[in-house]
Amino acid sequence: MRIWIARPEPGATRTAERLVGMGHVPLVAPVLVVEANDASPPQGRFDGVLVTSANALRQASRWRHLHDVPVFAVGARSAALARESGFSSVRNAEGDAVALAALVRREVSPGSSLLHAVGEDRKAEPGASLTEAGFRVTTFVAYGARPLASLPAEVAMAFGGPGALTGMLHYSRRSAATACELSMSAGYGGAFAALRHYCLSADVAAPLAQAGIAPYFVSEQANEDALLAGLKSGF
Repeated sequence: MRIWIARPEPGATRTAERLVGMGHVPLVAPVLVVEANDASPPQGRFDGVLVTSANALRQASRWRHLHDVPVFAVGARSAALARESGFSSVRNAEGDAVALAALVRREVSPGSSLLHAVGEDRKAEPGASLTEAGFRVTTFVAYGARPLASLPAEVAMAFGGPGALTGMLHYSRRSAATACELSMSAGYGGAFAALRHYCLSADVAAPLAQAGIAPYFVSEQANEDALLAGLKSGF
């Protein structure tokens, strides 16, 4: 299959390499550009750092004063980047925000101070449930994701042309919504809807459902291995 990867870099290229190894033809065309914010993480004493996206740790030098603080990462990629960034103690929740909150509750006492590194466009969890459980959660906006103004030209060419797109991988709710909006605005709404849409989770698939598009596959586990395993369905 020829598959559109709309997630931001550097993740898009890593995913493309995996698709090539599986015998697919990737089209790397992100619809969001991730940019680190200018601010540095706050000073002060924290009992844990919550990382729900590897993008939060892109500016590794800014985190040096927190390297001795345990990191609680949502998944393997964010955990690996935390280690590469110099953090000495990293725990991997191996799941989603709910799994991350559960991991923190098992290992940290209520009342402890937590620093949650987030993007500008963020969800309530795990901060909301941890706050309710008695933790003191400080939110630090580490990055933002900017949508493209128009559909990438290579995607427009791939819709209906030689070697036409067959499927698409969706890694975030926002990138799924943006890809859908850009495709429709460019006049390719029908071609976009006709793709096999593979979604990392039900939450990621929500913008497609709102647009009347039925996902082809929704992963039961919010990780890339489970998502890519879905590519085997239907063959």
